[in-house]
Amino acid sequence: MKPQSGELSSYMTAFRGSFTSALRWHHLDALWQTLRDQSSDDWFVYAVGEKPPQAPVSQEQLLTFIGEVDELLHREHDEDYCGIVYADDLKQPTLIKIYDPNNLGVSCGYSDNPPLPGWVLSKLQPVDLEVHQVVPANRRRWWQRLFG
Repeated sequence: MKPQSGELSSYMTAFRGSFTSALRWHHLDALWQTLRDQSSDDWFVYAVGEKPPQAPVSQEQLLTFIGEVDELLHREHDEDYCGIVYADDLKQPTLIKIYDPNNLGVSCGYSDNPPLPGWVLSKLQPVDLEVHQVVPANRRRWWQRLFG
């Protein structure tokens, strides 16, 4: 089932909307806790570069993803700040962009061609984002281990 024109427009409008960074690690911890507390079966988990999901994940899959991606970010983003996870609303999120620590480019500030996030959590069904970078094989294997 492909998203209809209105769904495509709604998703891209939301994707291009205003976002707030989980700047510090404790902000990211709070965002994850919000998702855990509000956990439901209506979240789509999309690995950019893979085929967009056709259905939301279960609560269990969402919680597994949160745990796995949090571990990955802490391990591979060796900074005293986070700053690579953005939500449309940190208290009531409906779309979250998670940038891959190994493919940051210019994820903040201004760029004519900012990188796409590595993963997107959303309440709207994702559409295929045009990917201009190659997704590394280790990320594909990591993703396929979780949802393959």
